[in-house]
Amino acid sequence: MRVPGNSKYVKKINRMAVINAIKAHEPISRQQLAEVTGLTAPAITGIIRELLDMGIVIEVGLDKSTGGRRPINLCINPDAGYVFGVEVTRFESFVGTCDLKNDPTDFRTLKIDMTEPKEGIKELAAAIKRFMNEERYKKKTFLGVGVAFPGLLNVPEGIVKRSINLGHNWDTFPVKRALEEELGMHVFIENNSKASALAERWFGGGTGCKDLVYVNLGEGISAGVIINDRILQGVHGHAGEIGHMSIQEAGPLCNCGNRGCLESICGIPAIMRMAKAELTKIPDDDPLKKVWLGKGEFSIEDIIKSSCTKNSYSHELLKQAAVYIGKAIANVINFYNPECVFIGGKMAAAAEYSMDVIKSTVRSHAFPVIALSTDIQISSLKEKAGIMGACALVLRDLFKPDSDMLEDVEQAFSK
Repeated sequence: MRVPGNSKYVKKINRMAVINAIKAHEPISRQQLAEVTGLTAPAITGIIRELLDMGIVIEVGLDKSTGGRRPINLCINPDAGYVFGVEVTRFESFVGTCDLKNDPTDFRTLKIDMTEPKEGIKELAAAIKRFMNEERYKKKTFLGVGVAFPGLLNVPEGIVKRSINLGHNWDTFPVKRALEEELGMHVFIENNSKASALAERWFGGGTGCKDLVYVNLGEGISAGVIINDRILQGVHGHAGEIGHMSIQEAGPLCNCGNRGCLESICGIPAIMRMAKAELTKIPDDDPLKKVWLGKGEFSIEDIIKSSCTKNSYSHELLKQAAVYIGKAIANVINFYNPECVFIGGKMAAAAEYSMDVIKSTVRSHAFPVIALSTDIQISSLKEKAGIMGACALVLRDLFKPDSDMLEDVEQAFSK
């Protein structure tokens, strides 16, 4: 157990306070840092000397003079370290990377079958290693890997408790330990919707918002909730499972075992199942029916695209789904009173076409005063939210007072 008065720990806390102050206010001088952090000028001088030697901070020119020598401004060195972000789905995984300052970039899709966890993790780790060994990254210092994962997780222990989308082979699988053994790097895991909420807070429309909800509409439906700038976990880490909110009494059987859950009506498999079941009732001149007549099949993308045509089968199908989604968001707004609600995931494009229905349903089902003060919008991060949130998991830990990753940066710059 750390003792608050321990000099090494206090020094570490002060160093992280300085790093976070630079991150928040850069470019900033040593004198301004002393004012912002409340630390003495000698303490600031010593800490900055260490951070310059570690390569975490760089000097970037002179500030305006206030009556003496012009002070030197400081910034975080973006090249001090890089992080990987990974979003896992059953047959594809998505990766991206970012430095310590800029939005994630270099997004790629990996065709990996994750049905069997041990084999899937080995293949994923091998792909990440190939990524790091490319010429542009060979000399970079990678600090960690964040993984956005579908399902119920025990985040502190790094275990997948249950993942319907990946299959029962993943039940109780120690994904964090398995990846760390393969990569020899720090690994951070989080539920994909919670990671996406973090991405919205760090990189998206929620950068100025400490209370937000990210609603993930895809194969499953769930939400990431941030309250007072902290991800809401719940006692076992499962907060935000809005896909299992009961919407329709005696409705379709859900994979959770209950009936009438939002996910069993508005998740992608449910939408596809309903459209296929009603195919014979759809007129031949309907846009979706034309796709089926031409190809003998259709996808969720075809349903979303054909919903642009008013009064089409897809338009009416997704409009009804929008009503149910609006009711769920109304409940979320009543529960958490967020400043913003962001709608993302594969079905976000469909929600975009039905935003008037979603908003009107929210207004008629949420407490009026709360609903009027809540902004509802489509996430601008689109399909990259999970990857970007995974990157943010690593960066968030890097800037914590008790982070061990700064030692990796120091070792890299001392070579």
